[in-house]
Amino acid sequence: MSFVHLEPQTRVGHWVNGGLVLGTGQRTAPVFDPARGVVAREVLLAEPAQVEEVVASATAAASEWAEWAPQRRARVLFRFKELVERHTQDLARLITLEHGKTLPDAAGEVQRGLEVIEFACGAPYLLKGQHSHGIGGGIDHWSQRMPLGVVAGITPFNFPFMVPMWMAPMALACGNAFILKPAERDPSVSLLTAELLAAAGLPAGVFSVVQGDKVAVDALLMHADIQAVSFVGSTPVARYLYATAARQGKRAQALGGAKNHLVVMPDADLEQAADGLIGAAYGSAGERCMAISVAVVVGDIGEALVARVLERAKRLRMGNGLDDNIDLGPLVTAAHRDKVAGFIAAGERAGARLLLDGRCDLPAHCGAGFFLGATLFDDVTPAMSIYREEVFGPVLCVVRVPTLAAAVALINDHPYGNGVALYTRDGGTAQAFINRIKVGMVGVNVPIPVPMAWHSFGGWKQSLFGDHHAYGEEGVRFYTRYKSVMQRWPESIGKGPEFVMPINQ
Repeated sequence: MSFVHLEPQTRVGHWVNGGLVLGTGQRTAPVFDPARGVVAREVLLAEPAQVEEVVASATAAASEWAEWAPQRRARVLFRFKELVERHTQDLARLITLEHGKTLPDAAGEVQRGLEVIEFACGAPYLLKGQHSHGIGGGIDHWSQRMPLGVVAGITPFNFPFMVPMWMAPMALACGNAFILKPAERDPSVSLLTAELLAAAGLPAGVFSVVQGDKVAVDALLMHADIQAVSFVGSTPVARYLYATAARQGKRAQALGGAKNHLVVMPDADLEQAADGLIGAAYGSAGERCMAISVAVVVGDIGEALVARVLERAKRLRMGNGLDDNIDLGPLVTAAHRDKVAGFIAAGERAGARLLLDGRCDLPAHCGAGFFLGATLFDDVTPAMSIYREEVFGPVLCVVRVPTLAAAVALINDHPYGNGVALYTRDGGTAQAFINRIKVGMVGVNVPIPVPMAWHSFGGWKQSLFGDHHAYGEEGVRFYTRYKSVMQRWPESIGKGPEFVMPINQ
């Protein structure tokens, strides 16, 4: 079986009613090869008319798909799972070409998306309701979960496969039609995903891709036939999307920004803590919503820990993510690289101690790519912008505090509450930290505590707008409506009208 989008096309279009739509005369945006610093292709930017076409196709397909038995829908997802496994390296390569992350990291992203697909294959069990026999007057009572109809997902550039897979398999398994609006910076993998779903037997129109920018997003938010919207991205956009969806009467889950801390206690294994910080701060060039961007050092171990982190950071190998033995790929665009460099400059001006400057001495083989090396600040304070704001780049800040209580207060005072980690050997310390910290995902000696597919992903405070976390059983609840049914048959009905609530005697 051959797929057109095993290789990125010169023009990236929409996927509507089971096929590619390129169109003419539409607005476009450049898609870069970030390792080489050149425009590699262009992506269409949908106007409201194209969004209308996509929604119409999805609406027409949604009713029949909802009538499919849950196990029949699951069989499509089982076949999709097999195709994703077979094409993991193809998907990963597309991600690396347009995002820049290393090929092994991209393959890891595909694997984490695959785990949600696997979970969604079990949706027939998760969709079953509860039954109560004979609640009164010959009445049986049960519940069932019903699909919403047409739902949309608006996803970020940093995980162009994994994050859509947090949404689409769960929505499809629950009987909805799903429209994906991927990031315009790395759109090609969305079309290969659509091809794989079609090859798995998904009916035309049940999964659609509309490329675009804010124009497309607003058209989806305002469309009366879109019942729910899922989003992952920055907090300002998440807040806007959630408020706009709510005004339109839509269900919304909007995952926002992060400023994730890793607390290192005096009793921690410093070698393990340093390794955890290096991978969590600089992996994927820091372009992860679960990246650790602040190391909180408790007590008198600061010099010993910082020395270990600095020594490791200096050894990181930078280059094209397609090459072997690369630790740090480029940032996604020149504009984003320059924004991160601006944060570094602001940190210097604010008085933080710059121990390693990623703007300097880039390897010659990096050429014109959008590279920025590992950066390490010490003596950072909460008043500095590099502490307060989400940098989304390979920048690690070290903050020193005297006690665990001070570390907890520092983290709880931050407006973001996505992820946090603690390194310690003491179980009592760990349990106290877990209980007191106001953050949605917590790791103990685990630097990036991303939940497995049968749990759910989501932060607290300004990191999540909405009542439901992503995927897992929370995903089932988000993509379905609860229906309560009471039933009895004529032979069980007594004579005359009834004026009281049915009760058991």
